[in-house]
Amino acid sequence: MINDARWGAALALALVCATPLVLSTPAHAETTPLRYRSRGAAVTDLQKALRERGFLWSKPTGVYDSRTRFAVWAFQKSRGMRPQTLVGPATLRALSRPSKRPPLPKSLRTGAVIDLRRQLLTVYRDHRKVMTVHVSTGAHSRYCHSGRCAIAITPVGDFRITKRTPGWTTGPLGSMYNSLYFVGGVAIHGSSQVPRRPASHGCVRVPLRAADRLFELLDVGDPVHVRRST
Repeated sequence: MINDARWGAALALALVCATPLVLSTPAHAETTPLRYRSRGAAVTDLQKALRERGFLWSKPTGVYDSRTRFAVWAFQKSRGMRPQTLVGPATLRALSRPSKRPPLPKSLRTGAVIDLRRQLLTVYRDHRKVMTVHVSTGAHSRYCHSGRCAIAITPVGDFRITKRTPGWTTGPLGSMYNSLYFVGGVAIHGSSQVPRRPASHGCVRVPLRAADRLFELLDVGDPVHVRRST
């Protein structure tokens, strides 16, 4: 079962996310975009802002690493922006403005909402947003395996987590990490390949570090709402 102490920390983060955020950024950040592997105070400020909004769940390091890149993509997509690694004035301005919250399913006290259009997964606890993650879902392309063919589609609907499988497992369609199954063999799982487009056979791929956090937050029986758009 889920550790209550972990939820206490998650709720504390969610309460911070509920308040408007003013991003303090060095003046030069407006003219010098932040790039992958950039270092310095401007990166630290970016990481703090992403963490306070639930897009980054590790401590600021001042280094623009892969975790920061995934968090940037998720934030940009949440604001209707094209996901890109370069962080310029438009992204920084968006971080300084409060977000508009879509209505939640009434059943969702604890669980996940997957937005297929924006390629985002958001986890809630007691109707509060805990984290938002960049994902890659079904590619909507035809694939064949062992003489059988199908279309790679992530099913839309209201489901619940039925099984949790920790660590790495290898199935007929590839490797999965910290898998959370919610309908048949379709799962939310960590992957080393989470591109900026739908690319899976139907599962919901998430970055590996995100899979660790999701495995802490979600348990068997928690709702998973998959929507074409939210």
